[in-house]
Amino acid sequence: MTQEDLLQRSRAAWNEAALSGNRWSQPIDADTVARARAGDWQVILTPNKATPRDWFGELAGKQVLCLASGGGQQAPTLAAAGAQVVSLDNSDEQLALDRLVAEREGLAIQIEQGDMADLSRFADASFDLVFNPCSTVFVPDVRPVWRECARVLRSGGRLMTGFMNPSYFLFDHEEDAATETLLVRHQLPYDESQHQDLSETRRRQLAAGEALEFSHSLQTQIGGQLAAGLQLIDLYEDWWSDEATRLNRFSPTTIATLAIKPGAPS
Repeated sequence: MTQEDLLQRSRAAWNEAALSGNRWSQPIDADTVARARAGDWQVILTPNKATPRDWFGELAGKQVLCLASGGGQQAPTLAAAGAQVVSLDNSDEQLALDRLVAEREGLAIQIEQGDMADLSRFADASFDLVFNPCSTVFVPDVRPVWRECARVLRSGGRLMTGFMNPSYFLFDHEEDAATETLLVRHQLPYDESQHQDLSETRRRQLAAGEALEFSHSLQTQIGGQLAAGLQLIDLYEDWWSDEATRLNRFSPTTIATLAIKPGAPS
């Protein structure tokens, strides 16, 4: 499968998910925007835990790239809190939700459609902050994403990202839910484009058009940020829900990291 084929498949899947009103495609309401304008706001990189406010520093006036985080949630919140926001996402419908909130609430959000691994439309050192909630699960190689993030960040700029705990992909969560078991089923790295060792349940989901998923090691998730020239300065783990996966009873399912581009802010 070519990169363009993968992008088109993921776009179609997320367009459908957005139209169905999934959790990540529910635009924030006017009260949330009003609170954010008054300084009372929070956003998430992972399913449940709010991203620490001290990760952002002084947000007002900062140039922020919301990367693969369309859906009418993070970008409008950060814009209402005073940031100058660009929202880049692969999905038309996810971006439409950002646009909906922006137009409804009079927020200035620059909408861009594209691939998170290709930020060539942006000049070097364009942003103070890149905010990337769990989305690298949909790219086969995460390292180009980190290189592009490092390139577009200014000196002293920050990358915040959330990603799946690699151990999550050892299991077939749909099958485990049906059988009330939790069995190691897959070898890592997990790559659905190869269609190897997939359960019948997952094969049916992919046949129905769901986005392909890929696991990434800590070496490529965290080590990849370091190799791109960023410095890791903080991280946290988060849980999901028992309904989403039985693994949640035993282990955090996601990780969020904060990295900084060395040098004094320009």
